[in-house]
Amino acid sequence: MPLSILQISFIIALAALVIVLALGLANIVRTDAGQASRSNKLMRLRVLAQAVVIGVLVLIGLAVGAIGS
Repeated sequence: MPLSILQISFIIALAALVIVLALGLANIVRTDAGQASRSNKLMRLRVLAQAVVIGVLVLIGLAVGAIGS
């Protein structure tokens, strides 16, 4: 059974979220001058990625009728 566009979007968004989370965790151990600024940018990017994942999940729920029926 082929994956739908929403399922593919969810997989891509979730992978992006995991990558941003891993980059943020790796940034914690760095001690250079730009660490704090980079950490803040990664945190904002993680929040955006989480919002995208939640949005795609809501769309999937609407598409299958689990939400709003």
